[in-house]
Amino acid sequence: MPPSEIVLGFHSLCLVKPAEDDDWYMGSLYDNGSIDCWAAYGDLYEALRGL
Repeated sequence: MPPSEIVLGFHSLCLVKPAEDDDWYMGSLYDNGSIDCWAAYGDLYEALRGL
């Protein structure tokens, strides 16, 4: 994944907004700071509803 502009953490889940992409990605946020994304959303509203 390209560099992230925004990462919002919610316990073990996170939403990621890449710097060069308009989509938001949902994934797992691990203790070592790594992220494993599995879903993409067209905007922040959809991503928050997906949580």
